[in-house]
Amino acid sequence: MSKKSPSSSIALNKKARHLYELDDFTEAGISLIGPEVKSLRAGQVNFRDSYVDFRHGEAFLVGLHIAPYNNAGYVEQNPDRDRKLLLHAREIHNLAAKVEQKGLTVVPVRLYFRYGRVKVEIALGRGKKLYDHRNTLKQRAEERDAQRDMAHR
Repeated sequence: MSKKSPSSSIALNKKARHLYELDDFTEAGISLIGPEVKSLRAGQVNFRDSYVDFRHGEAFLVGLHIAPYNNAGYVEQNPDRDRKLLLHAREIHNLAAKVEQKGLTVVPVRLYFRYGRVKVEIALGRGKKLYDHRNTLKQRAEERDAQRDMAHR
């Protein structure tokens, strides 16, 4: 039996880096049904407004849209259902405590395959204000100018 590649990316949540200051990255498994995995292999996923919610000591990924797989047959598919995240109890407890106390949000950053299993990278995010967006754009412009100056020398 041959080993599959260690890691291959499915999708990135570019909006998360724009809207949040991200910190404390964690890898989690995700509970899926067969046709959803097929849709992920086809890249049919959308992170728009997705976040992690904590209920009764469990973590759920809310708002992740996985398009229905066309050849799934009779299996009913709800593309926007809440999906359970597979984390250790202490990880769930730590993340839930930080979200409650500090007013942070847990957001998915990327989906990827690791040894044939779908994993989701989640991170604690603190919402950026308008002036934070401006500062980020200003820093990027300054870095770009510095790189351009270094290239000309």
